[in-house]
Amino acid sequence: MIDKQQLQAWIEEYLNGTGYELITLGVSAANDILVEVDRLAGVDVDFCAELNRYLVEKIENSAAGLQPSDLDYSLEVGSVSLTDPFKTKMQFEKNLGHDVEVLAVESQPSKDRPADAKTVKFRGQLVSVDEETFSVDCEEKVAVEGKKRKETRIVTHTWRYDEPKYVKYDLKF
Repeated sequence: MIDKQQLQAWIEEYLNGTGYELITLGVSAANDILVEVDRLAGVDVDFCAELNRYLVEKIENSAAGLQPSDLDYSLEVGSVSLTDPFKTKMQFEKNLGHDVEVLAVESQPSKDRPADAKTVKFRGQLVSVDEETFSVDCEEKVAVEGKKRKETRIVTHTWRYDEPKYVKYDLKF
């Protein structure tokens, strides 16, 4: 089986100083290798092809210690899917100003009330990103004192990166 840590080391060595970031590295038991990269300026398909050739060369040059069956692998190098959840802070920075979908836990369960936690989906514009949190402006109907009907207002929600179940680009057609 191909060593995932060695692959990660080769990828990080290649990406060093390029502005690209490794988002996903998966190696299945059948040696199916998936490498997903991203950068603020977008992903260039030629860069992915170069990284693919680099990894093939590295794998084949290290074949001395591998069994012949270990060299039976598939390698896919590409960009992160538009519909995949964000995994790194850089992806939040890249989507600043864009519409996002956040699946968040509304209330935390406790030992006494484990069933109280429910998830709520928020859709809005990603308006700020810092070291520990991000904020999304959402249009919501809110009760206004002295008025019979709820009014639509912009409400800013802020979460730590590890709080929501997922955050992803809100693709609209």
